[in-house]
Amino acid sequence: MVDVLDYRTMPFSTVLSENVDIVQTIYNHSTDIKTRTFPLAGSREAFMLFIDGMVNESLLDLHVLAPLLQARTDKSQIDFAYIGSIVTTSQLTIVTSFEDLLNHIANGCVALLVDQLPFGIAIGVAGWQQRGIEEPAAESIIRGPREGFTETLSVNTSMLRRKIKDPSLKLDPFQVGRYTKTSVLVAHIDGIASHALVEEVHSRIKRIDIDGVLESGYIEGLIEDHPYSPFPQIQVTERPDVVSASLLEGKIGIMVDGTPFCLIAPTTFFAMLQSPEDYYQRYVISSFIRWLRFLFLIISLVLPSLYVAILTFHQEMVPTSLLLSIAKSREEIPFPALIEALLMEVSFEALREAGVRLPKQVGSAVSIVGALVIGQAATSAGLVSSPMVMVVAITGIASFLLPQYSAGIAIRLLRFPIMFLSGMFGLLGLMLGVIAIIIHLCSLRSLGVPYLQPLAPMKWSEMLDSFMVSPIWANRKRPSLTGRKNAIRQPSNNRPDQEDEGASP
Repeated sequence: MVDVLDYRTMPFSTVLSENVDIVQTIYNHSTDIKTRTFPLAGSREAFMLFIDGMVNESLLDLHVLAPLLQARTDKSQIDFAYIGSIVTTSQLTIVTSFEDLLNHIANGCVALLVDQLPFGIAIGVAGWQQRGIEEPAAESIIRGPREGFTETLSVNTSMLRRKIKDPSLKLDPFQVGRYTKTSVLVAHIDGIASHALVEEVHSRIKRIDIDGVLESGYIEGLIEDHPYSPFPQIQVTERPDVVSASLLEGKIGIMVDGTPFCLIAPTTFFAMLQSPEDYYQRYVISSFIRWLRFLFLIISLVLPSLYVAILTFHQEMVPTSLLLSIAKSREEIPFPALIEALLMEVSFEALREAGVRLPKQVGSAVSIVGALVIGQAATSAGLVSSPMVMVVAITGIASFLLPQYSAGIAIRLLRFPIMFLSGMFGLLGLMLGVIAIIIHLCSLRSLGVPYLQPLAPMKWSEMLDSFMVSPIWANRKRPSLTGRKNAIRQPSNNRPDQEDEGASP
């Protein structure tokens, strides 16, 4: 018997019993491991091993086990070529180490060990239960594809191949995690993505040394440029069309087995404010909606702080009639504006989080009804004023307009330190907080790409599509920092009302 930790370096033996002893030692006390010993082609002993629930047993019986038991031949003719000629499955792989063999078993393959053969054979008949393709709940749209990634990596890659059919779409495989051995694929389009960018992603993934990867958030946290920043530097999506559009801009997609969330890098702050539906509707309407997002982004970040600063230090900025109305509503409130705002904001965030964690049938009702009941009760009890309830409600609605959930959390988090600064220094503190955030955003990088591109550094040719939605025919070039290798997306004569040169009138 051997130590379990030594299997990685041990070669296969030509004696089947020795190989079986090693495998049984490794999988000792594992009740889900199924084994069978049988005569191969009636002349040589063979051993089969697989994990229960990971294999399609009907395919195993029909296309693997039955042909092996029914075949007849001389012992000297049994080799990999002979086994491949009688097993009616397309996936047969020679494995030369126990580590490679166990990796194939963990991925749903059947291991076949044959006496006198100094290698193992992995037969692909995977067939575990998997979730069907559904519309992403967190990225719902009115117009556009309704499919989203699932937890099965092969299904996700097939959806990506359906979008981009050119063979220049490359999927580079990696295995991360000492125990989980999670499959990770790095997707890029050869000829568009920068070779240096692809190599940078590869090197960051290769240097990850961790015991396990259970979700793409592990990869995100281990390859981002600024781990202490509240702002996400890698975009996360469940939508194949979003990943495909990003790949066509020269970006990199990172797909992790076991999660429907795909990573896109590099990304920018303006990409966090874009929805895939922006490019599926009329560009005038989409531009208006994008301006609305920028407006409500500002409201979500500074509205409570602005209210606190004005009521505490700058009452002269409020019209007299409005100031008297606010003063009347606050005459019995025992707390200053800062404490009042913090109390309501914390309560609102707690209700929103409770609505997310509760079952779907009651979650939305609890968050909405809870906000109404608590707001009304707090106002009636004289703990908060009616204007403060309105400010918090408008702020909460504004935060819902951000398409990226991770970016919305960052804005919600930064709202609190700005409120403290406004409560202590008034509008000066508010401006100091906003300036600090802008400086921080200017210092961020996503895989070396400036986070505020194309605003900083300034790229006038790319500004239009950041603050507005340019028409499809106007997007002639890819972003300069990711698509410089193949900059031209389409010719200049694609405008619908523009006639081709030489065409008859």
